Amino acid sequence: MVELKTPAEIARMRVTGQFVAEVLGELRGKAQIGVNLLELEALVRERIRQRGAVSCYVDYAPSFGRGPFGNTICLSVNDAVLHGLPFDYTLRDGDVLTMDLAVSIDGWVADSATTVIVGTPDPEDARLVRATEEALTAGIAAAQAGGRIGDISAAIAAVAHGHGYRVNTEFGGHGLGRTMHEDPHIPNDGRAGRGFRLQPGLTIAIEPWFARTTDRIVTDQDGWTLRSADGSRTAHSEHTIAVTENGPEILTLPA
Repeated sequence: MVELKTPAEIARMRVTGQFVAEVLGELRGKAQIGVNLLELEALVRERIRQRGAVSCYVDYAPSFGRGPFGNTICLSVNDAVLHGLPFDYTLRDGDVLTMDLAVSIDGWVADSATTVIVGTPDPEDARLVRATEEALTAGIAAAQAGGRIGDISAAIAAVAHGHGYRVNTEFGGHGLGRTMHEDPHIPNDGRAGRGFRLQPGLTIAIEPWFARTTDRIVTDQDGWTLRSADGSRTAHSEHTIAVTENGPEILTLPA
């Protein structure tokens, strides 16, 4: 069931989104050679505590994961792209790190992800990251009232295919608001003009993610982390947006 939000409810989600953006911005500066993933997890946990927010991940236990996630942020390195479980790993020169954060403040959720390259970037990794960012921009631009979910999916896929990347549709964007995952599902490939009609008040997370040479994923032994099936590098970009009569509004931007 899709729940449309009032302008007042969207304003409350914007507050959460600004906090998520600020934490991710801080993490982008902290993700340096020699920093341990557990240090980043500890920083996020402290920021959430200071703000009086609630992590959407700590107690999250969906069918595709192994028990409660237990951490406050997904940290996915190199061939890991989604649901990366933080572990004792020290970042190295050239690592590709995706940071995905979802929290709730006063009962309203926002979700965003960003990928950074630690130290010296490999040009092909940098192109991959740019492709997810371009696809995110295109997907957001397609989120127009009166359009369809397929318009977003097709816009994302067009960017991916233009860069020569394959697209996985098992995991993609989603509705959110009171909870982290609501209807509708937003695959990263689809046909324009198809699917649920976009209406003012719809709040969704759009999240293109690609791997360099495959569209297949496998689950790590930790029961959570999703990796490219061939070990190739990955990237992921995400924003929470609201569909409005005046066009899409990004809710996960700093104040």
